[in-house]
Amino acid sequence: MARLRVEKLQEAIKQEISKIVLNDIKDPRIQFVSITAVELTDDLSFAKIYVSLYGPEETKKDVWAALNKAIGYIRTEIAKRIRLRVAPTLIFCKDNSLEYSSHIQSLLEKIKKDEKIENE
Repeated sequence: MARLRVEKLQEAIKQEISKIVLNDIKDPRIQFVSITAVELTDDLSFAKIYVSLYGPEETKKDVWAALNKAIGYIRTEIAKRIRLRVAPTLIFCKDNSLEYSSHIQSLLEKIKKDEKIENE
């Protein structure tokens, strides 16, 4: 029963943080950000937010700094919008799964291309 509540809260937090990042944060550095997942501890005290950043490395560093600067605001908004007694402590984590999957895809395409050349 408790795990079901945690999973529902994870999804609610993910949606709300996405809305906050998209609409409410006025920092111009925050752009091309996607919230991919949220992991809550069972006692709801900590939330790991997985974030995908797009663009060049210099831009990613600026976006990362701006996101970490806005943690207090995001936490306050989460507490208001979801009506939690105590808002979880937010921890942003970079999600590199999209970059990894594109790297694997390029490797597979290279292998397929090499096989075609060998078969000719």
